[in-house]
Amino acid sequence: MGIGEAVQSGSTPSLARRRGTQQKAFLATLLLVAVLAGCTRPTGDFDRARPSVVHDDLMPAVGNEAARLRGDPVSKFNYTNDEKLLRKRGWTLIRPPWTKDWIGGTMVELSRTRVLPETEGRVPPDLYLIYLRSDKFQSSDARYDKIAADAKGDAELVMPFCEVALRVQKADNERLRVLKSKPVTTEETYDGAKARVWENRVMIKWVGQALRYRIIAYKKALDGLEIETPTRDRVWKVNNAIRELEGQVRIAESGCDLSKRRVQDQTVKRSRIFTGWSTERAPVQK
Repeated sequence: MGIGEAVQSGSTPSLARRRGTQQKAFLATLLLVAVLAGCTRPTGDFDRARPSVVHDDLMPAVGNEAARLRGDPVSKFNYTNDEKLLRKRGWTLIRPPWTKDWIGGTMVELSRTRVLPETEGRVPPDLYLIYLRSDKFQSSDARYDKIAADAKGDAELVMPFCEVALRVQKADNERLRVLKSKPVTTEETYDGAKARVWENRVMIKWVGQALRYRIIAYKKALDGLEIETPTRDRVWKVNNAIRELEGQVRIAESGCDLSKRRVQDQTVKRSRIFTGWSTERAPVQK
């Protein structure tokens, strides 16, 4: 055996051992992060996210590595102000409607930090009804009112999110235009730009998906309450709030295309009562 063969033969097991050690270390870190995420992201006043070293630094670092291992694009670019705002406003719509839902909250947090793929952060819709059945609500009518309030609150948050999303999409289009028209100095810059556009698009898509699951949760809760605690004057209020949310969700699912809103508004305003207004035939004379 020659010297070159001996070196190559000796380096292969060493390299394999190093890779195996790195993988074991990463899996151990991943397990630790999963345990830490069990407490979900901490919230403060009005259920806003509070700063946290674990959730803001440790978990995203592990999540980026997990995303690379999955083959998902990962950008090292700094976030623009709008990209930061997009994620802050998006978090209020992807987290569970009940902020103390640690099961759904853990799934969302693992996906938000990319430990799991973003679009797998689905909140189980049955948990919302379990929350409404708790002793937190002393009145059966209050449970109906809670669904209506949550659905209405979600609907009001969609357009502010979409306003930021449209600005981010416009900036991404400009980013891609510059990428095509100017020579890029490094491959890292090219890959980073493409990855950030991908990350932004996934975030916008995730919000639409999360809201659709919220609608399922609200409808399941309403169906359950109608059997458990029937009421005469609350069902219409809840259904109306859910329909309003469905209209906004269609906009979010379309990538915040505001033309969908204009079409919807026109459809809502149309009424058969005014069909053929002032064109009626004269009454038949006897």
